[in-house]
Amino acid sequence: MSMSVFSKLFGKRYAEVDAAAARAILEAGGQLVDVRTRAEWNSGHAPEAIHMPLESVGSRGSALPKGTPIVTVCRSGHRSALAARMLAAQGHTVSSLTGGLPAWTAAGNRIERNDGKDPAS
Repeated sequence: MSMSVFSKLFGKRYAEVDAAAARAILEAGGQLVDVRTRAEWNSGHAPEAIHMPLESVGSRGSALPKGTPIVTVCRSGHRSALAARMLAAQGHTVSSLTGGLPAWTAAGNRIERNDGKDPAS
């Protein structure tokens, strides 16, 4: 088996990006997809994100527009990488945010909460 075939079958088909690169993708028309649980989402998420828990990415990922670059985010970067791999397999152009939501907020990006608490707490 040649290396190119091996890479196509098993290689990473998504990019890993930091918060600045993720912001640039969004500003160019990309979509942020938060793959954390409902409780995590409610405790704080990026206002521009859509919520698609990891367990639903396989079934709901096809609803995302194919021509729109996607950035996946979770708490640490592990689940977002899994989601990015699944979405790439569905034909999407995907990046996974390294460092997760903590990296997003450390870069000065805003979050909002759905649980009635102050996002700064």
